[in-house]
Amino acid sequence: MKILLEFQVLRSPWRIQTLCRLFHQCHKTFAPLNFSDYEAISRCEQEVPEYFNFASDVLDKWSQIEKEQKGPSNPALWWINGKGDETKWGFEELGFLSQKAANVLSGPCGLQRGDRVLVILPRIPEWWLLNVACMRTGVIIIPGTTQLTAQDICYRLLASKAKCIITTDVLAPAVDSVASKCQFLKTKLIVSESSRAEWLNFSNLLKAAPAVHNCVKTKSQDPMTIYFTSGTTGSPKMVEHSYGNSLTLATFLFNRYWMNLTPSDIMWNMSDTAWVKAAIGSVFGPWFQGTCVFVHAMPQFDPRAILNSLCRYPVTTLCSAPTAYRMLVQHDLTRYAFKALKHCLTGGEPLNPEVMAQWKSQTGLTIYEGYGQTEIGMICANMKGMKIKPGSLGKATPPYDVQIIDENGGVLPPGKEGDIAIKMDAKRPFTFFTRYLDDPVKTASTIRGNFYTTGDRGSMDEDGYIWFIGRSDDVIISSGYRIGPFEIESALIQHPAVVESAVISSPDPIRGEVVKALVVLSPSFKSQDPKKLACELQDHVKKVTAPYKYPRKIEFVQQLPKTITGKIKRNELRNKEWGQI
Repeated sequence: MKILLEFQVLRSPWRIQTLCRLFHQCHKTFAPLNFSDYEAISRCEQEVPEYFNFASDVLDKWSQIEKEQKGPSNPALWWINGKGDETKWGFEELGFLSQKAANVLSGPCGLQRGDRVLVILPRIPEWWLLNVACMRTGVIIIPGTTQLTAQDICYRLLASKAKCIITTDVLAPAVDSVASKCQFLKTKLIVSESSRAEWLNFSNLLKAAPAVHNCVKTKSQDPMTIYFTSGTTGSPKMVEHSYGNSLTLATFLFNRYWMNLTPSDIMWNMSDTAWVKAAIGSVFGPWFQGTCVFVHAMPQFDPRAILNSLCRYPVTTLCSAPTAYRMLVQHDLTRYAFKALKHCLTGGEPLNPEVMAQWKSQTGLTIYEGYGQTEIGMICANMKGMKIKPGSLGKATPPYDVQIIDENGGVLPPGKEGDIAIKMDAKRPFTFFTRYLDDPVKTASTIRGNFYTTGDRGSMDEDGYIWFIGRSDDVIISSGYRIGPFEIESALIQHPAVVESAVISSPDPIRGEVVKALVVLSPSFKSQDPKKLACELQDHVKKVTAPYKYPRKIEFVQQLPKTITGKIKRNELRNKEWGQI
């Protein structure tokens, strides 16, 4: 961190054409990029360019505008840690440093265009720097959460065939413990003020790196990033995104009008750096508009620290998971005078209408909910200017045509429950993820007739608002984290006390839902104290897989309901848990 501190310097149900015109009238002072082209592409009214690279086509243009003093005075990145450390980079400084970082990747790290790098970093400035550096070099970035265990890291390195891993002192020992098993791994790069044997030091290399780098020319369909996402069965799948799809060009309108951003705004998105929401809300969304990205890095979620920061810093736009708002409204918000906050966003899981009402009554601000997926970005939202129906996901956002369909791909009438799906033309939309890497069967399974199925169940009312009902599979979404039951069951079965288990979701007032494990014990463990054994199993899962996945509830049962073929009746268990049967 010290080295970076040394570098610091200060088609839709609603009338999109009307909103575009109003936006230009209000913010024409800050329209230096060719927004009309990006809007037309995002609405699928103009062809996607053959070549596109966010670093050169967007960030470098903002850098030039800033250099010519035609833009706002806000920095591109404003980072604090609550301990007195602060970093501010303008777009020009971001460009300068990211070119140096690109030279680190292509030089000492030996990475070439198309190589993959696993980046496991907390919310520190280097994460943003390396995101841009990867774009400049054509290196494919694979974000990972800092909660990954050695086993998780090993799986990701082997599955992705990543040639390089970048992390901090905290996870370096875990990487070292599995590195010998990862035959594709060639380079280990540590972000630290101290050195470590067999690791390259990013800070030292950044100081010595050349300051000029020629950005590679990438096609819009070239792979840019890979996200690991949990599914119902098996290990996490790899979702591949390209340079010109749902994370960038496809969501230009959504980012602009849902986030409601201009170059004079300062946005704080609290998403974990491993999730696609961080890419949309902390990189592409705000920087497409020339907006400042604000970051308050903290070791764990601290409601009081967040509220105090909103009072101290001129954050205009806040985005966080519903769980965060549930925790924030537990405090007396009328005691806090927010300095500049005017627009609040949420996504990742359903938002309780009660929480929305409490936030509104205490702050006077509306929370605008958005709905999307790792695979296809954001597809529904409550946008400014729309009537808000508390509890709904809002309406479909351009360019998506969202419908509720049955098992045969037929569109259902208003009020009927079905699968939330997106209508497709003859060819796969550019707005989608490229594929599930190395899994063509999984990729093909998302298509039903002329629709892409999201895996979520819902309904649509007569006004076109989408209402979320639940997952059509067994994936658990807790505090915005996507958790596959198979991963937890696989971890539990490694403990000698467990004969078998079934992992389901369980309602929770703060996290929305949490992981619950129903466990059948081996005879030799049935006499043990159940509370102590439950804690032991929880600690075991935390060690085997990422800690956020551990079962917060454990119930010991004699047997699990099964079908004739021996498959556990998970739906029956889940429905009982939620009081639906």
